[in-house]
Amino acid sequence: MEHANSMPIDYFPIFIQLIVAVGFGVGTIIITHLIGPKVRTENKLGAFESGVEVIGNARQPFSIKYFLVAILFVIFDVEVIFMYPWAVNFREMGFQGLIEMFIFMGMLLLGFIYVIKKKALNWD
Repeated sequence: MEHANSMPIDYFPIFIQLIVAVGFGVGTIIITHLIGPKVRTENKLGAFESGVEVIGNARQPFSIKYFLVAILFVIFDVEVIFMYPWAVNFREMGFQGLIEMFIFMGMLLLGFIYVIKKKALNWD
């Protein structure tokens, strides 16, 4: 039977693995920098986004509605994460599980009604 006390020597393989991993990462970066091509043309240094030429300033302000819709989508989409385990274990949870899901869906519906009342989804 092994003893529960760990000694510093027990961590030596982890330390070696850490050194090898960091060494590989740093070594790869240094070697590619030393043996890689050094051509610096305007085309190579220019911005590239999906093969489309850059037009205008990327820092232009745009409507916050995009972020609001994305956040609301994430919030209301997370409900599926809670509904799936409930659906899988529906029989084991019984009537109490059904009541809890109705409470959860009711709260979700209240949140959705709040979003509709605040006109967060109107794009006018």
